[in-house]
Amino acid sequence: MATFLYKIGRLAFRRRHFVALIWVALLTLAGVGATSAPAAGSSSFSIPGTEAQKAFDLLEQRFPGMSADGATARVVFEAPGGEKVTAKHHKAVVERTVRELRDGSEVTSVADPFSGHAVSKDGTIAYAQVKYKVSGMELEDASKDALKQAAQSARDDGLTVEIGGDALSAVPETGATEVIGIAIAAVVLVITFGSLVAAGLPLLTALIGVGIGVSTITALANALDLGSTTSTLAMMIGLAVGIDYALFIVSRYRAELAEGREREEAAGRAVGTAGSAVVFAGLTVVIALVGLAVVNIPMLTKMGVAAAGTVAIAVLIALTLIPALLGYAGRKVKPAGEKSRMLGGGRAAAAKGRPNMGTRWASFVVRRPVAVLLLGVIGLGAAALPASQLELGLPDDGSQPTATTQRRAYDLLSEGFGPGFNGPLMVVVDAKSSEHPKAAVATVTDDIKGMRDVVTVTPPTYNASGDTAMITVVPGSK
Repeated sequence: MATFLYKIGRLAFRRRHFVALIWVALLTLAGVGATSAPAAGSSSFSIPGTEAQKAFDLLEQRFPGMSADGATARVVFEAPGGEKVTAKHHKAVVERTVRELRDGSEVTSVADPFSGHAVSKDGTIAYAQVKYKVSGMELEDASKDALKQAAQSARDDGLTVEIGGDALSAVPETGATEVIGIAIAAVVLVITFGSLVAAGLPLLTALIGVGIGVSTITALANALDLGSTTSTLAMMIGLAVGIDYALFIVSRYRAELAEGREREEAAGRAVGTAGSAVVFAGLTVVIALVGLAVVNIPMLTKMGVAAAGTVAIAVLIALTLIPALLGYAGRKVKPAGEKSRMLGGGRAAAAKGRPNMGTRWASFVVRRPVAVLLLGVIGLGAAALPASQLELGLPDDGSQPTATTQRRAYDLLSEGFGPGFNGPLMVVVDAKSSEHPKAAVATVTDDIKGMRDVVTVTPPTYNASGDTAMITVVPGSK
């Protein structure tokens, strides 16, 4: 492989105009595809084989107009101190708000708090459940604005109103974190190489690779049902490995120049030696990402394959575009250690005889292996301490910052209806094979009511044919 990569490095260096043109064309093609492709909706999330997925599939089959995966919103009302939402004035405000919520074109249903028994025992808190046709990510801004406006109108009439649920969820924005990471990487590379050109090459090629990868994902997002998190993962990993792999090649190239070799030969040797490490490192990452398919969650499989594609692009760029750009850079990329040789008089001799910082650190580690090992274990233990407080589970509105309306709605519901109210369980009863479906559903409902830690079991909701029922169970704890 080393010989093959050596030839690729020399060819890319010599035919740099052709190589650069190919990569620019690929970047342009991916960019045009991304801008012209239809906007992708929210990615569907499913876990085949699980009991929860079977319940959702049954709902989609037996309740076709229900939109089981549609967005929901809980508009929570709280009366001022010492008053109740059941008071005449406050009740009129809540009922008016419910009517306003029903006007949306994407709204499928709005449950009135008073007819749906959604008022706390002390009468101070009530909520209206709003159901939409589409998911929170697909919900139009007009529907979200109408929801917020209806809540604000009730606030103006003296009630405390907060909105929970996923109707106000937004597509996560990316960019700021990546820009900060690139800036830090640029500073580190400039310090390492002592040259803006040498430091800029890994950054430039990493950005080109990520640009091609993310643009391709965006272009295919609608056709392949790729969510926004797919491009985020590809961007994060693509930037990391893109800079890393290019750094291998550039560092080896400078070392070859320091040995007195010609620039084309140095590029070939750099790709032939460091390029082998790049290929094997890239394959390792690709295999690990594609291995996400083992868990059999389609969304994770798509994320892994897309990120693996971006890593493969980073490997190809490191092996071809880096030597081509080194050819363009010419003498602006200097041999390793050239600054020391350029020092004058006794300073040059002293610098030549003194080992660099990396060599000194390696010598220290070899002399004190036990101390360094203990220090590493202690550091790892300190870094792992937060894991002792780790709470596993999917995030909900209780994970939101306390300043958000979703978190305030979550807290109000816990206060008025108990801590388990924010984590209801949906039970779907398939009684199609039973001779008496309603009797079978009633038996299941009674069994659930007799379980420990069950606070409320809603009356069953039947489908049109009456052979399938949906029951909501509110536990006593979250």
